[in-house]
Amino acid sequence: MDEKILLGRGQQIHDLPQATWKQQLSQFPQRSQARLSFMTEDHHQVRYLAVRALVNTQAPVEPKFISAMLGMPLERVAVILDELERKLFFLVRNEKGAVAWAYPMTVEATPHRLKFSTGEHLFAA
Repeated sequence: MDEKILLGRGQQIHDLPQATWKQQLSQFPQRSQARLSFMTEDHHQVRYLAVRALVNTQAPVEPKFISAMLGMPLERVAVILDELERKLFFLVRNEKGAVAWAYPMTVEATPHRLKFSTGEHLFAA
């Protein structure tokens, strides 16, 4: 059987042949690396902490909390949160500036529920 992907565009569905999608997938690491190149170790720490804190607290994560936990100046945390939200859409802050979404999860209600093996419940983004 010929493996293909069906791709919907507007009102039409197109076949994407195996050779095409395999070639596109082979370029994924280079594209991802280029998109992530702006991230410093601080960016990775902030994102990792935000995800972990969403799971542990099951509530939006305040920038002050991230600053205190990482021993990083609040101003630096604010810049990093802005960059992560603007450049990659890794996270989304609520109207108070707290992280409410950190891909792939959120503390805001969505139709997609997650349950972790450790017992926590969240929603999928």
